[in-house]
Amino acid sequence: MNNRRYVARSSDIAARRLGNEMMIMSGKDSTLFSLNEVATMIWEASDGLTTLDEIVEHKICQEFDVELPEALRDAEALAEALAEHGIFLLSDEPFQSSPSGKEQK
Repeated sequence: MNNRRYVARSSDIAARRLGNEMMIMSGKDSTLFSLNEVATMIWEASDGLTTLDEIVEHKICQEFDVELPEALRDAEALAEALAEHGIFLLSDEPFQSSPSGKEQK
């Protein structure tokens, strides 16, 4: 994955925060996901206007003792896996609408 990828939350999901974690059900296949604290931070910052590398650098690396290359590698793997299930939307361009609306490029 390219570091300048934009990530947005899909509107075709159901999500609920439980403590520091997020429970998400895919509207695509009804799969239930439990995101840990780090994945939840990425989820919440995924507005479609901020790149994944910016989220990792300014949120994850500021909060946790982790080097940027390692954190970015893990975040890329997470984003790609969740995109396969329709949870995240990935793009080389910023999304034109908010994550809660229909995404248009």
